[in-house]
Amino acid sequence: MIHRRPLVAVAFIAPAVALYLAVIVYPLLQGLVLSVTDSKIGNVGAFVGAANYAALASDGDVMRALGITVAYAVVVVIAQNAVGLALARALYMRPRVRQLGSTLILVPTLMSAVMAAFVWNSLLAPDGAINSLLRSLGLSTLTHVWLGDPSTALWAIALVNIWMFAGYSAAIFLAGYMNMSSELLDASSVDGAAGWRRFVSIEWPLLAPATTVGVTLSLIGSLKVFELPFVMTNGGPAGSTTTLTMLIFAKVFGGQGSFAYGATISVLLLVVVVLFAGVTQSLLRRREERI
Repeated sequence: MIHRRPLVAVAFIAPAVALYLAVIVYPLLQGLVLSVTDSKIGNVGAFVGAANYAALASDGDVMRALGITVAYAVVVVIAQNAVGLALARALYMRPRVRQLGSTLILVPTLMSAVMAAFVWNSLLAPDGAINSLLRSLGLSTLTHVWLGDPSTALWAIALVNIWMFAGYSAAIFLAGYMNMSSELLDASSVDGAAGWRRFVSIEWPLLAPATTVGVTLSLIGSLKVFELPFVMTNGGPAGSTTTLTMLIFAKVFGGQGSFAYGATISVLLLVVVVLFAGVTQSLLRRREERI
């Protein structure tokens, strides 16, 4: 019976491993193979070595999309987690509305990104609800073509991203609050720690594990954003919202049909995600250890 236990373990693990290999590893390897060829739609292509990567380094469109993607991710990660933390603290301090509130803040998260994009397109339109509200309040000078101006389009999309997923971040931080020792919090109140002082000295350090999870997940998601800019602006105006994922789509399906070059940009995106997420998580884990 003892000798059969490893076989039983393998039998349980094998389906998951096979699925992982088929869905994750195989497509990744195929992408790497494509990136060193000149494959296009209807053409298998020949091996070209590092030619695509050399072209990548001198491609202004790629460098611009990379900058847009990183800027977008930085704004979304900071704002989304800040809003999520504020919501989580507000709910933790109000036990009577905590259950209902924690459900309501997750409603935007349950919407599809495409549906949210269509809704916000309507709200942000020149004659949409937001500009109409500003006019009704006598603030006509603040009305704007939010998605038609290169200086505001990306940040309008970031606002939608934050609106959608701030509740998800709040749920993570609220779980961190619920895991705090009530005795420690009560003791801090007795010692006179309250408000901002209590948050900085007690709550924020204890939320370190939740911060690591929330920041890492929001960073990965924002670096890979596609649906929102695709539906809301299609990369415009003037390419101001063309992220790396949008550029990959344009290279493969936008008329050029360059599978190989699209795969090369995908490899770049993978490296960026792994690098940023790895460094961020490492720094936050070290913070946890120090605390």
